Amino acid sequence: MHIVHPIDYRYGTPEMKRIWSEESRIRRMIWVELALLKALADKGFLSHQDYEVAKRNSREVSPERVKEIEAEIKHDVMSLVRAVSEVAGNASRWIHFGATSNDIIDTAVATQLRDSIKIFEVRLARLISILAGKAEEHKKTICLGRTHGQPALPVTYGFRFAIWTSELIRHLERMEELKKRLLVGQLSGAVGTQAAFGDDGIEIEERVMGYLNLTPAEISAQIIPRDIYCEYVEWLANLSTTLEKIALNIRLWQRSETQEVFESFDTEKQVGSSTMPHKRNPIDSEQICGLARIVRGFVEPQHQSALLWEERDLSNSSAERIILVEATILVDHILTKTIRLLRNLQIDEQRARDNLERWRGINQSEAVMIALTKKGVSRQVAHELLRRNSMKAYQTGKSLMELLIEDEELRIYLTEEEIEELLKPENYLGTSLSKIARVVEKAREVAGKYLG
Repeated sequence: MHIVHPIDYRYGTPEMKRIWSEESRIRRMIWVELALLKALADKGFLSHQDYEVAKRNSREVSPERVKEIEAEIKHDVMSLVRAVSEVAGNASRWIHFGATSNDIIDTAVATQLRDSIKIFEVRLARLISILAGKAEEHKKTICLGRTHGQPALPVTYGFRFAIWTSELIRHLERMEELKKRLLVGQLSGAVGTQAAFGDDGIEIEERVMGYLNLTPAEISAQIIPRDIYCEYVEWLANLSTTLEKIALNIRLWQRSETQEVFESFDTEKQVGSSTMPHKRNPIDSEQICGLARIVRGFVEPQHQSALLWEERDLSNSSAERIILVEATILVDHILTKTIRLLRNLQIDEQRARDNLERWRGINQSEAVMIALTKKGVSRQVAHELLRRNSMKAYQTGKSLMELLIEDEELRIYLTEEEIEELLKPENYLGTSLSKIARVVEKAREVAGKYLG
């Protein structure tokens, strides 16, 4: 059989792919069957000795045997039930007792989500820590702010990094909030009523979920309510959007017209182009952007998978086999890429300063307008004074300072020394340093909880 999917050979980390592998899926469904068997033993349906035999012998169940049975009977969960029953000894009559297929599938998926979240927690905390360090390091690395792609007020790279840091902290907070709704399993039976367990249903379900370190769903039909999965996929999409935004801006700052920020590049061996030997392309940033778009594309089909007939139909199953696996693995991949990207990021501080000064003070027009207003000039009149001089600076190539000094109407209110001070970028950074400090402090506190 030939490999056909890039996740198999190009994208994804080994640890996340292990969680979502076919072998892992089958082993986790066996965990759920064994947890149910143990709960039944606790209630006296079978002896604990028979349970221990089944637990020990279940290690012999191979994915190949499950697939062999499935090829014959065309049902994946019943194939697993039969494979476990073959080795369970006296406990075989109780395998899958009172359960329906999605009790096993959805609860097994919950264990995959639980273990995936643990990886996401550490990766997010590491990225937050790296960005907070960059924010602190470059809090005074001044550069040209841009809105609409055009020159705006001065800002610092530390401030930009702090904004990203704050956004990632919110993703971590959302994930913490999400966990209590996401990490749930069920033992609810064919339509959710636990009829096969009688009055013991709630206790059996609680025991099973306790053994698996999960929480019982509050109420469910034949499957876990899919709003839960929708929220998870939305979280992945939201996180991927932030990662793409970071990568997109790094690509912008690496453009030949800007050249302030660069991905690391192995100048000894790395090849940038098959035909242009000089190229240093931002390939990691571009890959992050491309894969983030795939992740966001899963939001709609996951929402469609929540639209099921009555207690259950099967239209969600095939889609979710793809959505949950691919979305999780791809987000982990681009999160790992972003960690590497930012850890090795190169910043040309002098180039950033040169790009700022190239605008000859035009981008500082607001600072002068505000100063004029404080001196008693109408804000609207001050705006027109600065607009007129700024447009003249564009047209003549003169600096804004030259033009303001020559403007007799403006000089009634401001001295040459005052104009010079107002046009210094360092004097118009507002509260940026204190906000950076606040974010960095919070980031270190949050990241420390996960990184130790």
